[in-house]
Amino acid sequence: MTPGTATVAFYGDSYTEGIGASDPSLRWSTIVCAARGWREHNVSVNGLGFVRNRVEFGDRDTVQQTIDARPDIVVVTMGLNDNFAYPLTPAAIREQIGRDLRRIRSALPDARLIVVEPFWYTDERPESVPVIIGWVRAAAAAVGADWVPGASRWIEGRPEWMASDGLHPNDAGYAELARRMDAALAALGL
Repeated sequence: MTPGTATVAFYGDSYTEGIGASDPSLRWSTIVCAARGWREHNVSVNGLGFVRNRVEFGDRDTVQQTIDARPDIVVVTMGLNDNFAYPLTPAAIREQIGRDLRRIRSALPDARLIVVEPFWYTDERPESVPVIIGWVRAAAAAVGADWVPGASRWIEGRPEWMASDGLHPNDAGYAELARRMDAALAALGL
C-alpha cells in the first residue's frame, strides 16, 4: 500500500454514515478519505450497534460487507447505540464486541485495524458509556488493533455542532470529527 492508494472500510453507526450532514460528502469519513486520497467503503448504518438494531449476523451482515471490500485499513466506530440495549443485554454486548473484532482480524490479518472509542452525543453520560468503552478497548487490544481514545468527548459541550435533531452532528460537527480523526490517524503513523 502506498500513500493515496489505500482502500479504507468503515464499520460504524449513524455518526460514520453521516446522518445530520447536509450531504454525504460532508461526513467525517468522506472528508478524511478525500484529504488522504483513500478509497472509502462505508457500510455504516443508522442505529446500528454490536447488538442494537443488528438484524443479521454472518454471511450478509455489515461485518461481512466490511470484510468483502478487502480493505487495507478497517476503521470500527461502533458502540454508541448499544448503550440503549445495555440494561437488557450487557453480556451479549460484551461478547459480540469481541466476536466482531476477532472476525475482522481473522478474515483480514494483513489489514490495519483501527478501533475508535465509541462516540457519544450528549454531555450527560449514563453509567453504560464508560463500561462499553472499556469493553471495546479491551477487545481491540485482544486482537492487536490500534485504539483511538477520547472520541466520545470530541463534540461534547458544543451544541452548535449538533444537527436540529439533537442526536447527530451537523456539517460543522462532522468537520470537527474529521479534524480530530485525521490528527488521531496521523498520531498512529497514517
